[in-house]
Amino acid sequence: MKTVLILGAGTAGTMMSNHLRRRLDDDEWAIRIVDEREEHYYQPGFLFMPFGVYDERDVVRPQRKFIGNGVGRIRGKIEQIDPAENCVTLASGERLDYDILIVATGTDIAPDQTEGMLGADWQNRAFDFYTFEGSRRLAAALKDWKGGRLVVHISEMPIKCPVAPLEFTFLADAWLTRNGLRDKTELIFVTPLSGAFTKPVASKILSHLLEEKNIKVVNDFAIGSVDSDSHKIVSWDNREVAYDMLVTVPTNMGSAAIDRSGLGDEFNYVPTDKATLQAKGHENIFALGDATDVPTSKAGSVAHFEAEILTENIMDYIAGRELSAGFDGHANCFIESGYGKGFLLDFNYEQEPVTGTFPIPGLGPMQLLRETRMNHWGKMAFKWVYWNMLLQARPIPLVKPELSLAGKNLQAASRETATQPIHN
Repeated sequence: MKTVLILGAGTAGTMMSNHLRRRLDDDEWAIRIVDEREEHYYQPGFLFMPFGVYDERDVVRPQRKFIGNGVGRIRGKIEQIDPAENCVTLASGERLDYDILIVATGTDIAPDQTEGMLGADWQNRAFDFYTFEGSRRLAAALKDWKGGRLVVHISEMPIKCPVAPLEFTFLADAWLTRNGLRDKTELIFVTPLSGAFTKPVASKILSHLLEEKNIKVVNDFAIGSVDSDSHKIVSWDNREVAYDMLVTVPTNMGSAAIDRSGLGDEFNYVPTDKATLQAKGHENIFALGDATDVPTSKAGSVAHFEAEILTENIMDYIAGRELSAGFDGHANCFIESGYGKGFLLDFNYEQEPVTGTFPIPGLGPMQLLRETRMNHWGKMAFKWVYWNMLLQARPIPLVKPELSLAGKNLQAASRETATQPIHN
């Protein structure tokens, strides 16, 4: 019997296990998935925990609930991949052989990559919300907030869910207002980018919203260090931003096992063909989700679309055919803007986010690049979709892995974003 070995039982790995379980012959192929954790986390929910919208029960489930029958679960820490021997070694010393390897090891924060970030202020005045524990501690800290300089900061790109720091900033503005603390708080958004977001059209709109909400923006800030004694972040060109509370997104990096295996780039991401999702230089290794270096957002929607494409390519690979499916970089991102409203972006490698309707052309009900209440409810409904459909690799009606241009205002995009209001 041959083996498909999946490294990582997060969003991408779990979806792939369920797609392949339905497609592969049980008498010919064994599917095994490796992860050192027993819990599965709904990571988009970490954004809401500090503001009391979600609690721990909303974001944690047993991992076993989402990995179907017929998939072998292996609990263990991945030590090293040996492509020459077609095997993976665990920290325990156990050797796992494979015929096809799928790398879905994700990405995580690496605060140790910034001098001083793990100093005395870490988890006291300086917090992250990209981890379960970080979000939980930040929630406790905000309960004691009385005012001051609240700095939301991105260390460097790429990061998981690049819109999340903006969302946190907008939600913080609304939370502070509701609690009578906005006038007592200077809210500052610090980014290494020249604009609010990685895509120029969306960046223009989101930058305007930051200005409207009286949120100070510090652009092109390449962090060099954190000074816990003086409570400030310092850039490589010696600019300083003082804080009373720092909510930071540390450098994001892929799994250290990728580095130990010599398979990654400087951030431990696997060099991957952006269309076929085949690891470069290794025909029986594939990668998806946050573990790759493909030039699109590291987001759950991307992993979802990639999983559908990769399933087809693995079936081609097994049959000895040329890989026929191509991933176009499709990303679909909700952006919470506070006060029960939100934005929706739909784009890919080539197409910028534009205005229009989604998912039904001309009807919606969601509006692209417009701030609406329906977009907020779409974001909130995603939690149910995630637990009940996405992880189990069930089709989501009307949403295809390839970007659809139907319902999008392509020709008028530049004129519309320059002249129309952003609120509905």
